[in-house]
Amino acid sequence: MMTKVALVTGAGSGIGRRSAVALAEIGFDLVLAGRRREPLEAALVDLEQLGRRGRVIPTDVTHPESVQALFAEIRQVYGRLDLLFNNAGLSAPPVLLENLTYEQWRAVLDTCLTGAFLCTQEAFKIMKEQTPRGGRIINNGSISAHVPRPNSAPYTAAKHAMTGLTKSTALDGRKYDIACGQIDIGNAETEMTEKMKKGVLQADGSTAVEPTMDVNHAARAVASMAALPLDTTVLFMTIMATQMPFAGRG
Repeated sequence: MMTKVALVTGAGSGIGRRSAVALAEIGFDLVLAGRRREPLEAALVDLEQLGRRGRVIPTDVTHPESVQALFAEIRQVYGRLDLLFNNAGLSAPPVLLENLTYEQWRAVLDTCLTGAFLCTQEAFKIMKEQTPRGGRIINNGSISAHVPRPNSAPYTAAKHAMTGLTKSTALDGRKYDIACGQIDIGNAETEMTEKMKKGVLQADGSTAVEPTMDVNHAARAVASMAALPLDTTVLFMTIMATQMPFAGRG
């Protein structure tokens, strides 16, 4: 039986790391990509404890040459790619919109959006040529793909644009048997959401503690999307802490 291969970007921590484990649990071998080798090596230990194979490939998704090298190694080592989870992300400091620097804007857009595009483009090149043909791409959206938090213009813009990339990828991938969907995750408990336990700025100007959920629920949701046959897709899924602010951020 052919082993399926999954690539997770931003795999060294948080949702990426836990999703890699969830994918390993349903039979995938993993390629772990991220900027720093040390967290990726730690994530690899999690997979090996499950008896699954993994490969660490340090990658900066904002650089086309780095992304091309990542996929060239995947092609050389595995000869195929069945799943891409575009998870790598970055947020800017929560400062007033008028005080954001151009560099802060570009860093978020380059990581969250352009990085996902570059990986999608390279995944297409492998998936459309392999046998059996096709594959699946899952994009990590966010509740911010629907509504913003205060002082979050770069991240919100990137995640709204990710929705457009998801729809275009789903459409353009049809002729190659490539399925694409997006998971919008709200307040999964990771390093990034630690501040919510102390209180974060709300739309009405107040500060409030926000509920969070176990990150493993989000990871298992990613795995459930990945487990579907290619003739079936979840185009959009929202999974969130039940009592977090969402509708109107209120």
